[in-house]
Amino acid sequence: MHRVTALVRPPQSTFELACAAQVFGIERPGLPVRYAFSVCTEHPGPVATHAAYDMLVTDGLDALDRADTVVVPGWLPAKEPPSPGVVRALRRAHSRGARVVSICSGAFALAHAGLLDGRRATTHWALADELAARFPHIKVDPDVLYVDHGDVATSAGAGAGIDLCMHLVRSDQGARYAAHIARTMVMPPHREGGQLQYSAPPHPAQIEGTLAPLLEWITERLGEPVTIESIAAHAGVSTRTLTRRFAEQLGTSPGQWLLAQRIATARDLLESSDLPLDAIARRVGLSSATNLRRRFLNALGTTPGAYRRGFRAKPR
Repeated sequence: MHRVTALVRPPQSTFELACAAQVFGIERPGLPVRYAFSVCTEHPGPVATHAAYDMLVTDGLDALDRADTVVVPGWLPAKEPPSPGVVRALRRAHSRGARVVSICSGAFALAHAGLLDGRRATTHWALADELAARFPHIKVDPDVLYVDHGDVATSAGAGAGIDLCMHLVRSDQGARYAAHIARTMVMPPHREGGQLQYSAPPHPAQIEGTLAPLLEWITERLGEPVTIESIAAHAGVSTRTLTRRFAEQLGTSPGQWLLAQRIATARDLLESSDLPLDAIARRVGLSSATNLRRRFLNALGTTPGAYRRGFRAKPR
């Protein structure tokens, strides 16, 4: 059982906390329970929230000493530094091997603890300049949804917190497990961390020209030689227009989106089948085991074989 503990403080933003609780703290029919979720605070008792009600939190900072993952779901006001006790607790958790994660403004707590020094990190775009100015040793990336270093991870605004939590589940439990959670939450199973935090404001032509049917058409043909040109031809637009629509609606390029779908499908097949790598590569449109290995290693930092051994060994 992987223990996830959220560290809250008054006044706590309830949505950021709910992002973590919804992903890690809900028992779902038909899905093995792999996470135990809890909440702690520096001074146990009533904790005020931005939603005009108090939460009763009974666990103190010693709960972080038992956590496998520590989540800081926002840190408001961001200008107010954590106490020495909180800093020590975060450092202690990280030094003994716990994964430390921030959602939105929670990056400021990690920064004060020195866990982001010399690293790339992100936070809500409206706070990125302040984070960079106050902590010049951090490489602040204001554009991405999340950054994961393995032991430390940061996300952008609250919605990106869900993306990061789902990414962590995929890393821990595999793509199929994460997809089951995504279905129960009625949300897409995967948004790449490198996607833009925000895109151009929607306009009537964009709304009328939603990419949803096109994305479904592509997904049904991953094993075919789908190219940017063939996608644009099917949509009846130029490649330039297609690229612009992907940037506006998805915050990524057609090529990056297509590769992400192929990698995600390969992960599922590695977990759920005994197909050889060549067969999986052809089924997802990556042509060969060699290309699959290269793309897989670039995207996930591991090989298809190691991924299969890791996740096929988990009880389903």
